[in-house]
Amino acid sequence: MTEKNHTCGCHHETGGMKELEKNIGHVPVFFRDLAESDPAMHEAVLKLDNYIWSDGALSRKQKKLMAIAIAAAMRDDHALHAQMQGAKKLGVTMEEVDEALRVAFMLAGMPSYVYGKTEAAEIFK
Repeated sequence: MTEKNHTCGCHHETGGMKELEKNIGHVPVFFRDLAESDPAMHEAVLKLDNYIWSDGALSRKQKKLMAIAIAAAMRDDHALHAQMQGAKKLGVTMEEVDEALRVAFMLAGMPSYVYGKTEAAEIFK
């Protein structure tokens, strides 16, 4: 999947979601819509998101690599794209992504590895 055919509509940020963009790479349309349709839920999701992605025993970078492996294993286009974009912004290297995808391969099979490698080739070119 390339940037050209990525159609989630998440590349146009609206106000108040800079932290979410920092955490996951970019803001999906779903979160912008949630801010209007259910502000309380939106606030709760953002609070949890900030908690999950904060550095702790694992760094944000390590968590991002975990998220890439999980998204590849699930073959989730939008999550994989967002996590790869966020990883690139954090300075994650293609070599690190490749190692994370090898873990996905061991646990979820060859399709997850190929799926992740295809997206990584576009994001990290």
